[in-house]
Amino acid sequence: MLESADNTLAYMDQGSYLALRALGRGPVIQYTWIYERGVDLDGLRRFHRNLSGGLLGRVLETSSIPCGRHRWVAWPGSGELDVADVEIRREKVWDWVEQRANTPVDPEFGPPWHLGVQPFVGGGAAVNLVVSHTVADAAALILSINDAVLGTGRYLNYPPPRSRPLRAALLQDTRTAIRSLGAIPAAVAGAARTARLQAADLTDSARSAAAVRTSECRQPVVVPTVSVAIELAEWNARAKALNGTSNVLLAGVATRIGAITGRVDDNGMAMLSLPVSERTEGDTRGNALNTITVIADPQRALTDLGEIRRGIKTELTRLGANREWMLAPLALTPFTPKFLLKRLEKLVLKVGKPIGSSNTGDMPEAVNRPDGTDADFFTSRLVEPGITAADFDRIGGRMMLASGNLHGKVCMSVVAWEPGAVNTKAALMDSVKRALDDYGLAPTVME
Repeated sequence: MLESADNTLAYMDQGSYLALRALGRGPVIQYTWIYERGVDLDGLRRFHRNLSGGLLGRVLETSSIPCGRHRWVAWPGSGELDVADVEIRREKVWDWVEQRANTPVDPEFGPPWHLGVQPFVGGGAAVNLVVSHTVADAAALILSINDAVLGTGRYLNYPPPRSRPLRAALLQDTRTAIRSLGAIPAAVAGAARTARLQAADLTDSARSAAAVRTSECRQPVVVPTVSVAIELAEWNARAKALNGTSNVLLAGVATRIGAITGRVDDNGMAMLSLPVSERTEGDTRGNALNTITVIADPQRALTDLGEIRRGIKTELTRLGANREWMLAPLALTPFTPKFLLKRLEKLVLKVGKPIGSSNTGDMPEAVNRPDGTDADFFTSRLVEPGITAADFDRIGGRMMLASGNLHGKVCMSVVAWEPGAVNTKAALMDSVKRALDDYGLAPTVME
């Protein structure tokens, strides 16, 4: 389908890009499929070509004027499918996945994503997709994968890079900037209101900010990741028995892992951060989401998920009522200097010890079929290549749970780093197994 899309970046997408440039690093979404038998390389090459259409077939072009709005332009393509020449042993697959995560993507200079295949000794293979979060959030990526597998992609008719003459670019960008000025008063008012509401938290954050330990902490670290699969019927039955839903049970598991690893406040309460998708039909934003925060008792969540369920409902209602003024400050994004973005990471992300809990629910079956046939195993995660132990010291660590339902399974991943703790995959695996055992759930570990 051919359509002409407005190629002006949404404020949230521009903010994502500016943060990437200010910090020198940014999050990527990584999907991994494992085939215990061989893969259809022709099918994967077709999938690779189809991904180049739609929301993944673009990069951003910066404005020709300072503080202007950036624009999406067409990405000419991500080259050939990257098929490894040398087979590896099956148990080395996660080392390869880590290498793929650290293979650069860039939302401006490209590639905005890459797709790789790693054959195994004795048969089977892994397929891995890495996408810049500036270009697509989870919902956008799922839509893109589904379209690529089915061959129903959206071709958005973005202009080629640097196709505007300088004079035309200056005029167009200036007009866009002038039109955007109308949102500034509301943006300033919204920012002031937000600052007042968060002043106490930011003050506490600044007071408790940890110093960078030593220079060696500035080396990038490998953040432990654990992936498991649980029978969907078993998961749903447990959620229902505890007065919850699939989404709420994931939040409950998150609180338990937080309690086991010490990622709770002084009262033993867990701070859950849940993304809320705001993607609509035909939405071309890279990031169309918001976030709610729910405080939960990990001990109570073991026997009754009702408290978390009510908390989520309350925060969703509050988000709906306050959405306009909460989003209003985004209009200030083009005017935000790099030093302030760095400062905001130190302060805002340091408030409390948030635990991310992201459940995409039932995913289209095509998402599990990159080569046209069902993979035996699927997992997804959000990672930030280049992040260091010193970065984690500043922002207070990180924990993120992500899950989606595919092929009768709940596919769950946990990514975590806690300052001062033993940050190994084995330690995290033990915590995840203990938390799931607390709920009577038996996971299949993706080794």
